[in-house]
Amino acid sequence: MTVSRAATAAVTQPRCRSFAVVAAADARILVLGSMPGVASLQAQQYYAHPRNLFWPFMADILGFDPALPYSRRLAALRAHGIALWDVLAACERPGSLDGHIVRSSEIVNDFATFRARHPALARVCLNGGKAAETFRRHVQRASPTLFDGIEIRALPSTSPANAGQPRDAKLAQWRDALDGRSLPFRRS
Repeated sequence: MTVSRAATAAVTQPRCRSFAVVAAADARILVLGSMPGVASLQAQQYYAHPRNLFWPFMADILGFDPALPYSRRLAALRAHGIALWDVLAACERPGSLDGHIVRSSEIVNDFATFRARHPALARVCLNGGKAAETFRRHVQRASPTLFDGIEIRALPSTSPANAGQPRDAKLAQWRDALDGRSLPFRRS
């Protein structure tokens, strides 16, 4: 019996698992990536690659030192009503590039439970094109009313692989998205 190269590749791809959600009960903004890269998985920290702009952007926007210990950076997000997670709970992917995620291996996080536990949620910010595409495909199409009344914003990726847009232009879009004053009005 001959095994095809595609079948062999599918069996040997590294399995990646995302991290638990970081969120206070009163979170108003959910920032979603696609799946942590190799540096993040090794460090067991969101956005651990030293050239990823996520933590420098958060520090600039929220007013904290980007060199704070990881636990204090997470606490700063929670204190500002920002939750952090990934669209995917698990997938197969060699390396760190989103383009290498094996589509048939994608397992999505439990957004129905998240929504039930975070009724103040007003905005979802998608960190990059892959997060946006995966969220649309797996979450919005599968549960079209789950995020009714919630603003969904696709933002430029903070990944070092996204060098097509100037840093200041990306930062301006992130600043606007995380500005609590611009959150949509929600009736209780």
